[in-house]
Amino acid sequence: MEQPRITIDQFHQLEIKIGEIISAEKVADSDKLLRLEVNFNEEKPRQIVSGIATYFSEPSMLVGKKCAFATNLEPRTIRGLESNGMILAVSDDAAFSLLETQPNTTVGLRVK
Repeated sequence: MEQPRITIDQFHQLEIKIGEIISAEKVADSDKLLRLEVNFNEEKPRQIVSGIATYFSEPSMLVGKKCAFATNLEPRTIRGLESNGMILAVSDDAAFSLLETQPNTTVGLRVK
């Protein structure tokens, strides 16, 4: 299903930044959720809860990855954990991929 078109001004309201995952762990009693701690070069890391656990046999393999995140979404409580952003990924029936950057990309950089 095709989504309605938006204006460039509406698109600019979305803040997408590069964050470095500094920790990743499974959420208790969930097969799908991971709790990520992500550095955006802010005062403190953000907690982000994401439904990507089924794609990673070992959550620690995410540590050190620099990925794109939507960072200005309203916080959401998932399984009692406040999530302050959303990791961006693509998937279909055959493949899943995080939107990763090169290792030398600056953490906190805004995608334009």
